[in-house]
Amino acid sequence: MFKYFPHTEDDLKEMMERVGVKNFDELYAQIPENIRFKGDYQIDSASTEEGVRHVFDMLGAQNKQLTCFAGYGVYDHTTPSVIPSLLQRSEFLTSYTPYQAEISQGTLHYIFEFQSMMAELTGMDISNASMYDGTTAAAEAMMMAVAAGKKVNKVLVSGGVNPRTREVLDTYALHHGIELDTIAMNDGVTDLNDLKTKLAQGGVAGVMVQQPNVYGIVEDFTGFADACHEQKALFIMDSVIADLAVLKTPGEWGADIAVGDGQSLGIPMQFGGPYVGYMCCTEKLIRKMPGRIVGMTKDNRGQRAFVLTLQAREQHIRRQKATSNICSNQSLMALWVTVYLSLMGKQGVKEAAQLSYAGAHYLCDELLKTERFHLAYNKPFFNEFYVKYDGDVDALYQRFIDAGFLGGVKLDGGLLFAVTEKRNKVEIDELVKIAAL
Repeated sequence: MFKYFPHTEDDLKEMMERVGVKNFDELYAQIPENIRFKGDYQIDSASTEEGVRHVFDMLGAQNKQLTCFAGYGVYDHTTPSVIPSLLQRSEFLTSYTPYQAEISQGTLHYIFEFQSMMAELTGMDISNASMYDGTTAAAEAMMMAVAAGKKVNKVLVSGGVNPRTREVLDTYALHHGIELDTIAMNDGVTDLNDLKTKLAQGGVAGVMVQQPNVYGIVEDFTGFADACHEQKALFIMDSVIADLAVLKTPGEWGADIAVGDGQSLGIPMQFGGPYVGYMCCTEKLIRKMPGRIVGMTKDNRGQRAFVLTLQAREQHIRRQKATSNICSNQSLMALWVTVYLSLMGKQGVKEAAQLSYAGAHYLCDELLKTERFHLAYNKPFFNEFYVKYDGDVDALYQRFIDAGFLGGVKLDGGLLFAVTEKRNKVEIDELVKIAAL
């Protein structure tokens, strides 16, 4: 009946036995009952393709589109309309892997450009050919620090790192025998004295901080790299890549590894992905970096050509020597970011960041004027800020939604607002008006 389904009943039974479940209901037991769809799709058994598309278009139309003032690691930036068209060019849109350079020049070319752009934005020497997303890039950096260390397995993580990133770090650390410890926060920023105390105890392979941090605060990391290097630990910075168009780069802060997510470079928020992680490092760590590195050379006619220069994956070297089995992300997203940066140019990316900064500070000032809000921490911020509200946060949040706004992210009893270049003064003023009720 289902001639395109490859698995037989015996195959399914064997797979379920292997993972320790008796049936498919057990397999999905963690999904709450109240969000499971138990009806039938209203699709005729002999519908046309156009008919099926219409059904799902109607379902999609039921979603409420909200004006987004939320961030927390995912940001509603402008996507130039030409990107999807450029992505479909035949030299780019291919499923072929870049092992045979003579038939993969399009793929190798844009990966090389992606690496070049990431290295320039972060101020680092080397970039790999992208990671799955920002959280797993952070986890790979953690493992990279341990691999580069000399019989040390502890990594210190700032309390200012996004909790979702920390959860992924915890998962990876559990299964790789890595010990994680948290650096205390002091008035919304990473406590340098606590870092030095923990470093002095020894056994630290790496230190990870976030810029801007989870509260949107732009931290001053003066002295952090020196403190790490004095104790032979690597300094890792997790950053929103778009913000680095105007902020001091990880390279300038003395970081050894720079990671983060590239979603802020024009990738639509969708429903949670796909995104693209980046990882850059100093040249001396190139052999510890997971994934691929594409290089540029000349062919036998003297023309520019691109090749896989380095790939330290477990498929290519002895398993015990590999730092990771990661390959690259959905390379389509690396291409998306590359096209975005090419279209925007240095000035365009900088202007988008400046508009985001200006919009966030305008919104913050207007909210403070209502006398219902106050900054949780009086620290410099970029395009995201954390405020406390003198009232019922849940009720306010619902008022925002009822009015068509995603009014920030609820965080520890307060609200974390984010503004990008897409938000205009009319939208900001309307949000403030609702907040002042």
